[in-house]
Amino acid sequence: MTCSLPARRGREFGTRRASILLLAVALSLAWVDTALAHAVTLGDKGYIQEVSGVHLIPFIYLGAKHMVTGYDHLLFLFGVIFFLYGLKQIATYVSLFAIGHSTTMLLGVWLDFGIPSYIIDAIIGFSVVYKALDNLGAFRLWFGFQPSTKAATLLFGFLHGFGLASRIIDYNISPDGLWPNLIAFNVGVEVGQLLALAAILVVMRTWRATPSFSRQAYAVNVLLMTAGFALMGLQMTGYFVTA
Repeated sequence: MTCSLPARRGREFGTRRASILLLAVALSLAWVDTALAHAVTLGDKGYIQEVSGVHLIPFIYLGAKHMVTGYDHLLFLFGVIFFLYGLKQIATYVSLFAIGHSTTMLLGVWLDFGIPSYIIDAIIGFSVVYKALDNLGAFRLWFGFQPSTKAATLLFGFLHGFGLASRIIDYNISPDGLWPNLIAFNVGVEVGQLLALAAILVVMRTWRATPSFSRQAYAVNVLLMTAGFALMGLQMTGYFVTA
């Protein structure tokens, strides 16, 4: 029996959507130079190192830019909301990630506590692997129980924040206007996160409405896990090469 034209179109549309998501992951992995720089361009690095005093708008912009171009954060966020449908659920998990990210970024810079950038970025890659495995139901299958997804989201939020704190410490940001600039940067990070989340949700909502979603969800999470492993390998290679 042949399928109806609307059904065929629905499957084709779903396939195209899934292909776009897979292509986005592949392109992010190809962006090697940015991966090793943790999405901070040389121009932004120079600005952070040279500026002094309070500059709220530029730091809001830099924070938003960091999140929108920080594909390691976005891959994790994509994994977190992958099977979340209600706005209340999504808001809860995104808030937990934001709380963790903001806390360790601010405390890390304030206490001058940083983790070597390659190490923390490899851990961030691991967070992507963890979330993909969580989405695939691997932990219940392997260990017979489901770890708390909320606790994991908060914990990995803390680790993602340490990644950013480490970079800011490396760039020797001026103590003149430090706290206002850091808070402005953090506001920008949250603005960028909301913009990225909105774009992801638009794609996800359309994709979920197609019959092909349930079939393609497994493959996309396997690819998400692969991307996380690739990020880990990239960062650990950078660590040993520069050691």
